[in-house]
Amino acid sequence: MTNPSILFTPVTLNATAFRNRWVMPAMQRGMCEGGAPSADLAAYYRRRTEGGTALIIGESAAIDHPSATVQPTSAHINASTRDAWAHCVKEVLAAGGEMMLQLWHEGAMRTDGKALSASGLAHPGKESGRAATLDELAQIRDGFVRSAKIAQGIGACGVEVHAAHGYFLDQFLWHGSNIREDGYGGPLIAHRARFPAEIVAAIRAECGPDFLISLRFSQWKEVDYAARVAPTPEELAEMATIFRDAGVDVLHASTRRFWEAEWDGDERNLAGWTKAGGGLPVITVGSVGLDTDVMDVFMEEVDPGPRVAVALEDLATRMEAGEFDMVAVGRALIGDPDFVKKVEAGDYDAIRTFRRDDLGKLEWDLSIVEEAHAGAGAA
Repeated sequence: MTNPSILFTPVTLNATAFRNRWVMPAMQRGMCEGGAPSADLAAYYRRRTEGGTALIIGESAAIDHPSATVQPTSAHINASTRDAWAHCVKEVLAAGGEMMLQLWHEGAMRTDGKALSASGLAHPGKESGRAATLDELAQIRDGFVRSAKIAQGIGACGVEVHAAHGYFLDQFLWHGSNIREDGYGGPLIAHRARFPAEIVAAIRAECGPDFLISLRFSQWKEVDYAARVAPTPEELAEMATIFRDAGVDVLHASTRRFWEAEWDGDERNLAGWTKAGGGLPVITVGSVGLDTDVMDVFMEEVDPGPRVAVALEDLATRMEAGEFDMVAVGRALIGDPDFVKKVEAGDYDAIRTFRRDDLGKLEWDLSIVEEAHAGAGAA
């Protein structure tokens, strides 16, 4: 068995040093009040830091723009929630970790008929709201920047730009939801990546060279598991290079199962291909420690089983090969805040396996996702 010790070595991204390679990704936990994280959420973040996780990424938080979300329990990052987020960051830092805040806009997944998005499409064939004008894009870009400045001002080491899973910025990246003809859409990845890259560049210009910027992206969408932002390795490399040149420090490549190859004939996963193509550090994620992916848990209402030992060997082998730099663990950390410490001790049997009941009440509207799956039979 490959020694998993490499997963516990320090790593530095931009100007921030991390004590190990473990990340808790953004996950809505239903602990926000009026858009502000509660004291319980701050304690939740601190507990996972005490359990060994080096980097905590705060749950998806709506940027400082009125079009960002209508979900009633979503987090927001604006002047009114600044102090609550500051408390979260303070708790994580006190426990020896680092924290980033995730900047999010739901776009055409918004369900009140007033959504702004790339082309007024939640997915091919599903109209939702309308396409944002160029003036509105500039205003939304500025909302991302304002929220990033708040994160920087309260001591977060950086921000993560959410461009995954079929939400606003992903709706630009995916040709299936972006048919604009103004240089911000269409068949070319360079055009579809233009607006997310402009947001990154604006954050970099405002926050300076040492502020850490991650961008999370995915091929799959919550509405279409078979979707591809980049159908070929060459297009993926082009996109990664565009984001690197805009100022991204690390790319967070979201997959449903980290161990699956992205393209036939090569065992590298999406993170591995991304690092090879763009040269940036990357974070891998996808059902670490579990045998059932997140969407099956949501949509099929199943409980996963443990998959720890084989996952650790696979992760260590891939990291030693240079495939990725950090590993994000989602549901396994919901199930057991000491997951990282127990893995480091080799005490796999002591890890409490995540159960669907640990999610509590789902805090967002899944109607568009459910409708898309019913109509397309996505698998």
